[in-house]
Amino acid sequence: MRLLLFLTWFLFPFISSAQRTLDSRPNVILIMADDMGYECLSTNGSTEYETPILDGLAKEGIRFTKAISQPLCTPSRVKIMTGKYNYRNYEAFTWLNSNQRTFGNVMKEAGYATCIVGKWQLNGLVYKKEGYLDNQRPHAFGFDEYCLWQLTKLKKEGERFANPLLEQNGKVLPRDEDAYGPDIVSQFAMNFIDRNKDRPFFIYYPMLLVHDPFVPTPGSENWSDKANRYRQDTTFFADMMNYTDKIVGRIVDQLKKSGIYENTLLIFTADNGTHPRIYSATKGGQIRGAKGNTIDHGTHVPLIMSWPDKVKAASVYDELIEFSDFYPTLADIAGKKEISDGKSFLPLLLGEKQRVREDAFVHYDPMWGKNVNKFRNQFARTRRYKLYQDGKFFDLDQDIMEINPLPEIGLSRKQKKIRTSLEQKIAQAPKWK
Repeated sequence: MRLLLFLTWFLFPFISSAQRTLDSRPNVILIMADDMGYECLSTNGSTEYETPILDGLAKEGIRFTKAISQPLCTPSRVKIMTGKYNYRNYEAFTWLNSNQRTFGNVMKEAGYATCIVGKWQLNGLVYKKEGYLDNQRPHAFGFDEYCLWQLTKLKKEGERFANPLLEQNGKVLPRDEDAYGPDIVSQFAMNFIDRNKDRPFFIYYPMLLVHDPFVPTPGSENWSDKANRYRQDTTFFADMMNYTDKIVGRIVDQLKKSGIYENTLLIFTADNGTHPRIYSATKGGQIRGAKGNTIDHGTHVPLIMSWPDKVKAASVYDELIEFSDFYPTLADIAGKKEISDGKSFLPLLLGEKQRVREDAFVHYDPMWGKNVNKFRNQFARTRRYKLYQDGKFFDLDQDIMEINPLPEIGLSRKQKKIRTSLEQKIAQAPKWK
């Protein structure tokens, strides 16, 4: 008994004050849409897409207005899973080195049942990286179970939507021309919830939607005609947005059915901005997607969090959150002390004082595509101002497309102070080779 009291006294200072307030460990579901900018949700001002479920979650929880991702999928996935800036561990497009530790490892070690469903694309298939045909790699990164697209099979071998090519817990699933990939992986997640409702679990769901090809969903009129299921047209993007919302609704319904909705932290975000071929109508005007680009529309993504037991409903958080912050937050929830480049936002979720992130940093080297490599860059930003490594300094409130850099001569005292602070942030990262 004395030993127990001593250990409690000794370890208590190393547990964050926010983590101490958790009376029971919550379930955590992190859903990350593929290629969906901030402007795509009606709760964020969209006038074109119907997202009633996500809008409802925003009303029940917190809507974040300044969540900053990387501009492209693999850079974002590596950052969010490990909590590290890209210059530390992003080595190749579609690849996560096996020497890395992810939030899956953290949650599993803390006793959580863990699962990943959706898009993997981290085995380095195209470049035949070490272990590229190893279908056990999700387990090595901390996930007990999986149902994934692009694990050991290339995209050219089978797509993710109609007649999908999926791998599930070591086996390739039979192909079915009437099946729809997002339905299969989300159903697997729902089954996982049902099987683990009596213990804490963590699900990471990097979605298959709404990435191109832009094709019909089972909710589209064209779906009934099998010949049209592969017809590509950007007009189907609206259907894909609506279907994304429906899938989130199914997961919410499963949580409620299992009686664990109130103690589940449900997070919805996206890996980067919308595809450049997509133009979205919003209350503030039309926005063209900027996936791959370092302008705001390439890195400004939706972020909604719902946790009925803890989170104050209808909250709006206007301060910065960046993708390195998810790893330490999950570690905080799990009661684990982890080193990362991020800042835990668990205090915010628990209604405690949150240390405001004054700036966000992005080190971006696409390592893929002739059209996106020209955006290779580093920048640091506040809510309003943004500084690139070449010295270009923008006021995003006045120049969201970053067309007219602010001249150094003529900056106000406040602007000079902000610029100096951002210069120091960039100076902490290594220079480009």
